[in-house]
Amino acid sequence: MLSVKALLDKFYSEYDFKERILHDPIEFPHRYKRRDDIEIAGFIASCFAYGKVGLFKPVIEKILSAMRGSPYNFLMEFKVKKDGRLFSGIKYRFNENKDIICFLHIISSLLKSHKSIENVFKSFYKETDSDTGNALTGFIDYALKTDTSDVYGKNLKPGGLLQFFPSPSKGSACKRMNLFLRWMIRKRDIDFGIWKGIPENKLIIPLDTHIARISRCLGFTKRRSQDWKMAVEITNALKKLDPGDPLKYDFAMCHYGIAGLCSSKDDIKDGRCRKCLLKKGVQFNRQK
Repeated sequence: MLSVKALLDKFYSEYDFKERILHDPIEFPHRYKRRDDIEIAGFIASCFAYGKVGLFKPVIEKILSAMRGSPYNFLMEFKVKKDGRLFSGIKYRFNENKDIICFLHIISSLLKSHKSIENVFKSFYKETDSDTGNALTGFIDYALKTDTSDVYGKNLKPGGLLQFFPSPSKGSACKRMNLFLRWMIRKRDIDFGIWKGIPENKLIIPLDTHIARISRCLGFTKRRSQDWKMAVEITNALKKLDPGDPLKYDFAMCHYGIAGLCSSKDDIKDGRCRKCLLKKGVQFNRQK
């Protein structure tokens, strides 16, 4: 019987990452060649990546299509009154049209003051940090200080806007933010690695229901709440398997669940997990 590490390494090595690009929001930044456009397209795509893929992809498509071929150049010149109308009528789940326009306004303000999202994020990062959590909290707090009066008439931060900016300080698992950071910092497979100076092993896994379920079955976590603490706990477990690149298994594990190959239930006593490729090859640590 294979060890957990041997089995996951095998699964990782055999996974067709490029084929799965079309089923993942990373498809959007892969359309661009310029570093600046990759960063902005990646940030927008990751922030909308919640719910069903078939629902959020058309929204991302509409937004990026309105940016005249260069998301970076468009947002560097973005003006709410002049350009906001290009996104008229676009809504997505919790995000009203004004929330989406304000989201773009905040990105634009960050770019105009710091030239890149990377520069803003790194201003809060310290080499002594154990992970990217503190830097992410600082980045989110700073972004939300942006005056939103041009969009809402008053400096408001409604729920539909805040939904784009979850923070570790509030306990959120920050799945979409961690997904974006993985794309920007990790340099292999389909990730870009265009941000320098932050080690890959400082990243936290983008936690969703699929990763949580598989991780509980593998004994990586005993927590039930899908929060920041669970994401850190799973990441620390993965560090024991690969200290330098703990997120190497993220993409495969996530899409293993999305593809329907993982049971919708995480109760391994019901026998359903016995069909799982992982279940067949490894002795699970049962949760109490």
